[in-house]
Amino acid sequence: MIEFVSVTGSTNADLIARLRGGELVAEGYWLVADRQDAGRGRSGRIWQDGSGNFMGSTVVHVGPHDPPPPTLSFVAALALYDAVAECLANPAGLMLKWPNDLLLSGAKLAGILLEGEGRSIVVGMGVNLAQAPDLPDRRTIALSVLGPAPDRDIFAAGLSARFGAQLETWRALGKDRLFERWLAMAHPIGAMLTVKEPDGHEAAGAFDGLDPDGALRLRLADGTARVIHAGDVIA
Repeated sequence: MIEFVSVTGSTNADLIARLRGGELVAEGYWLVADRQDAGRGRSGRIWQDGSGNFMGSTVVHVGPHDPPPPTLSFVAALALYDAVAECLANPAGLMLKWPNDLLLSGAKLAGILLEGEGRSIVVGMGVNLAQAPDLPDRRTIALSVLGPAPDRDIFAAGLSARFGAQLETWRALGKDRLFERWLAMAHPIGAMLTVKEPDGHEAAGAFDGLDPDGALRLRLADGTARVIHAGDVIA
């Protein structure tokens, strides 16, 4: 089920508030807003909205036998990739960027924000369908630069279906199957990356795949390995 609202502060915050209030928000339910006036991105950034773009959230209730909750970011990333690829005549320019971004021709097209509430995870996604925000620290792009912007409601239905399919894979086959597919759509092994960590430190090295928990592995210039659990890939 997809519920569309004209405006709200944040679809993530709305679902967290419902969960805290004891409401049973079923898996498969999505809250999608025309506009958000208090949207949030990773690391406390403002999640800027735009008319015609997709802004929505859903809930996953994590069971005792499910893979680790943070690996749901890979569920969301693969669902986003598949939903956007359906809108493109040629998806060759799409690439997943660790940890939670989807790029098109090297510019940010979509982002993901996971927030926990008890044993539930709220998964928020924003996709530049019609317009892209002007950000000071990175290039952005919208699908509308390649042709007519996809219909937001049709895109929402497709994303919901693809998220459900990836969630089934996550539960049935485990995180490693998702990691394998994510790696095929992300930075090539050996690509030189710079990661800005939350404390402001920058680590640079060759991409060396993922750790078992989904963390980023870098091979530094001296040959040692560095595992990054949080940060922004900036190059």
